[in-house]
Amino acid sequence: MPNETRINQLNELLDNLQIKGNINRLLVHQALTHPSYLYEEGRSREEHNQRLEFLGDAILGLVVAKHLYQKYPHKSEGELTKMRAAVVCESSLCQAARKMDLGRYLLLGKGEELMGGAKRASNLADCFEALMGALYLSVGLEKVSAFLLRVLKEQIKTASQGQFDDYKTKFQEYAQRTPKNKVTYRILHEDGPDHNKNFLAAVYLNEEELAQGNGHTKKEAEQAAAKLALSQFGVI
Repeated sequence: MPNETRINQLNELLDNLQIKGNINRLLVHQALTHPSYLYEEGRSREEHNQRLEFLGDAILGLVVAKHLYQKYPHKSEGELTKMRAAVVCESSLCQAARKMDLGRYLLLGKGEELMGGAKRASNLADCFEALMGALYLSVGLEKVSAFLLRVLKEQIKTASQGQFDDYKTKFQEYAQRTPKNKVTYRILHEDGPDHNKNFLAAVYLNEEELAQGNGHTKKEAEQAAAKLALSQFGVI
């Protein structure tokens, strides 16, 4: 159970996010608890955020798909699919999580924290999804939908303008403003069955890692990494 200090932190977060309703603080605490924290603290029987992340991912997909379907009646299925993917991808959710300052409230194991886990894109995106799962269980779909559409407003606007597919080219063009700059990508990890692979890619500028991104293909993962790098430079 979260102690009084932790409850005060959670109340501060919810106040900052202007979320109204009878919200279950224990679920919010769980959403902001990385698995590494429980393992290092010897609390493996307690719940971390992965189950809520699973639920939040489904809620995000539904809310964004419904909104795009209703707001853009002349868009084709293919266009809507690309728009939804751009809004709910790791780099987009990480951007939203950073604005919400979720990393400040995320509980991490000491090793993960020392490695910059509170700023890692994958941790922040997972945390965002888990928080949406916690809010859904607390206040229901209608209020969560309103909140999501508010915090993802800019990402939805960007996707609606067609800026969702070639971030690698955009980043290459940005980097090449200095001719000697060299952009490269590396696949850091892959897992999952052949029909549902997940890839982790990193983008490097002159051998310095700038960002990481996930995707179901190598290209998608590289695009996600390039998008996050662009956002870090304030280009998008």
